[in-house]
Amino acid sequence: MADLPIRISVVIPAYNEASRIKDSLGRIASYFERQAVSYEVIVVDDGSTDDTAAVVRSMAKRIEHLRLLTSNTNRGKGHAVRHGIAAARGDYVLMSDADLSTPIEEVEKLMRALKVGGYDVAIGSRAMPQSDVRLRQTPVREGMGKLFNLLVRLLVMRGFGDTQCGFKCFRANAARLIFTRQRIDGFCFDVEALMIARKAGLRVKEVPVVWLNSPESRVHILHAPIQMFWDLLRIALGMS
Repeated sequence: MADLPIRISVVIPAYNEASRIKDSLGRIASYFERQAVSYEVIVVDDGSTDDTAAVVRSMAKRIEHLRLLTSNTNRGKGHAVRHGIAAARGDYVLMSDADLSTPIEEVEKLMRALKVGGYDVAIGSRAMPQSDVRLRQTPVREGMGKLFNLLVRLLVMRGFGDTQCGFKCFRANAARLIFTRQRIDGFCFDVEALMIARKAGLRVKEVPVVWLNSPESRVHILHAPIQMFWDLLRIALGMS
């Protein structure tokens, strides 16, 4: 399989994920090996201060298709995803959070939208009637998420119930088009990416997925909302 063209690239932005990344990488590799699919996994260490990079390097000795990209400083999730997608070689590119809040098996639903439905982008969603949210966020974080989604609809664009689920899949050409234009480094990069896709006339499908909240969220409950609101304004005003 190592000699075959890469069918799917999995891009994982990681910041201080040493305690979780080993298990996640093992689950991803086991899944794709069972599917007999040619794949690669690209972990982008976004300036971690823990042993994330060391853990990934150790796992790379066991997982042939694992690559590590590093940043000397913490630039933000958007920057990490952009860096990883630029290095991806697959026909399809899956963006996944390091904690696998959405299990890797859910990629089948997104791939079905791309391969059977003819869509360019498929995004996991926690907000649809068929979504299976098995472990919810705290009421405060859930309320903040609903407020953010309302602001997205009021300030930027309508049509998406959940822009922030960290599980999205792209045809390679769509990923390149979007992320060569995408500029937001923080958590609002998802909104900017979807806005770029819409303006480019790409077909985007929102897909209900299984989701389990991780209590070790990297989204700071005080600082992140302020930056995200500012970034939303930048997107709405065309400043990004």
